[in-house]
Amino acid sequence: QVQLVESGGGLVQPGGSLRLSCAASGSIFSIASMGWYRQAPGKERELVAAITSGGSTSYAESVKDRFTISRDNAKNTVYLQMTSLKPEDTVVYYCNAKVVSGPYTFDYWGQGTQVTVSS
Repeated sequence: QVQLVESGGGLVQPGGSLRLSCAASGSIFSIASMGWYRQAPGKERELVAAITSGGSTSYAESVKDRFTISRDNAKNTVYLQMTSLKPEDTVVYYCNAKVVSGPYTFDYWGQGTQVTVSS
């Protein structure tokens, strides 16, 4: 089992920045990758950014060059630094951890944190 606790959401003006944090606990040795997803009302949850245990990163096209995912292994924490925020970035962001066990992949989710970009 993996537990994820997010923090850092809030209200920011267009063009501003926010940093989301996701602290993992439990069976963290089993985590293959961690990432951030977001979900707007009535839409599917979409990947924003991910980082593997080896440090490889990937991003959605819509956030490339604006968002940066990173991790602090000593703190078992993953961060999402968001810059040049736009009103369309206003959604709930969820932290995700993927645990691979043989042929199976298990997804763990945080509770979600609201990001609102508005003047």
